[in-house]
Amino acid sequence: MNRWRRSVGEIQARKRLVSECEQAQAAFNKLTACFQQMATCLGSNTDSSLLRDELEETRGQAHKICTGLHQRLLELLVENEQGQDDRVQVERLWVLLLSNLENFQQQLKKVSALQELFPIALQKDRQALVNTGASGGGTEVAGCAAVVQSPWVVMECNKNPDLNGHVLEIETLLQEMLQRVNVPLWSIEPMQKAWAEGTQEDDDDILEEMMEVEVVSQDGKSGCCSHSNCRLRCIFCLLN
Repeated sequence: MNRWRRSVGEIQARKRLVSECEQAQAAFNKLTACFQQMATCLGSNTDSSLLRDELEETRGQAHKICTGLHQRLLELLVENEQGQDDRVQVERLWVLLLSNLENFQQQLKKVSALQELFPIALQKDRQALVNTGASGGGTEVAGCAAVVQSPWVVMECNKNPDLNGHVLEIETLLQEMLQRVNVPLWSIEPMQKAWAEGTQEDDDDILEEMMEVEVVSQDGKSGCCSHSNCRLRCIFCLLN
């Protein structure tokens, strides 16, 4: 009986850990998306020291969540016990983390290059910024990143590395993930169909509404372009 209770507790603990990994994956996605959006302001007239501080804070938060997510997914995947119904789900999270890390690494490289190209340590440095005509900065995006919370109360990760060190750390992490766990990328199937939110019937209905343009005849009566030759004229009008 004690053995049965212990096994049930282990199953519940694993399910809870998988759920936490899903939350961490979603949080990491939001942080990297915010980081990428704020990075578009670098070198423009909306660039500032505040923006770069917010980028640094977002990068540190993403590093903490990513480190914890990697450790927990690795623990789940190295277990070779039978009857793990969530194996496919964990492998999918593993592949998503690989993809997100590659994208995040590219964004870090871009931020590093832009910060070197457009230093703003002195007031005269701002003369080199590109006047794009945009107003505002990444404050709103940084606010969205600030509310993202980690599913883990205690973050047992190392100190946040500098920007270039972070790029190298991700490169090492990617190599380790590909070598330690054998999860073929081609074996992971999507959870939903591509472009599931749109169907051919919806597209036809939208096109039909676009072509139903109300016209006024010479006698002053209004009508609808329902004939094929009239529809062709409407298409030419829309293109022109």
